[in-house]
Amino acid sequence: MDEPKLSPFALTPARIMLLALGALLVVIAISTSLGGINAYQQLREANAAATGAGAPPVEAPAQ
Repeated sequence: MDEPKLSPFALTPARIMLLALGALLVVIAISTSLGGINAYQQLREANAAATGAGAPPVEAPAQ
């Protein structure tokens, strides 16, 4: 007898691997576009330094 045809949406091991690699690629792309974890830490440190007691107050320009 003939084997039943495989559905185009059936998850085979090869398709599962391709989906996993695609998801990993998306995570890497998002992380790169956001600047990574180090950039976020540097932003937090710069914000803390700018809003600390040693920073002079910022005044609006006179109009």
